[in-house]
Amino acid sequence: MIRFTALPVLAVLSVLVVPAVAGANPGRDAILAELSAQAKDQASGFAGFDAGRGDVLFRHRHTGGKPATPACTSCHGPSPIQAGETRAGKVIDPLAVSRTPERYSDPEKVAKWFRRNCNSVLGRECTAREKGDFITFMTSQ
Repeated sequence: MIRFTALPVLAVLSVLVVPAVAGANPGRDAILAELSAQAKDQASGFAGFDAGRGDVLFRHRHTGGKPATPACTSCHGPSPIQAGETRAGKVIDPLAVSRTPERYSDPEKVAKWFRRNCNSVLGRECTAREKGDFITFMTSQ
């Protein structure tokens, strides 16, 4: 008899637990942990990543990079939940994790695109804090 009453309870628990696990992304968590360690090494006062700073980084027009790409929004558009477009007309999937859940989970891709895009927009490599803030913002979208 216990076997039959336990089964519905397990079914209910699995419905409640699976969505939380499905939203987890070990690859992204590992990238953020590594960026956090780097940010602490780069600045002793580092207190964690901030989505608000990431939003500013995404939307702000910068002067150090290429004139054609003064902001992330130059190619990615004003909303991270919508697709962007390269200057050559190629569609770029949305940056927001809610729209492209696999974003920021492959360390090699993350390193490649931050290197390329930070140099294009800022004219330099992004700091670990900037990268973490950006990913934190995009994860909140």
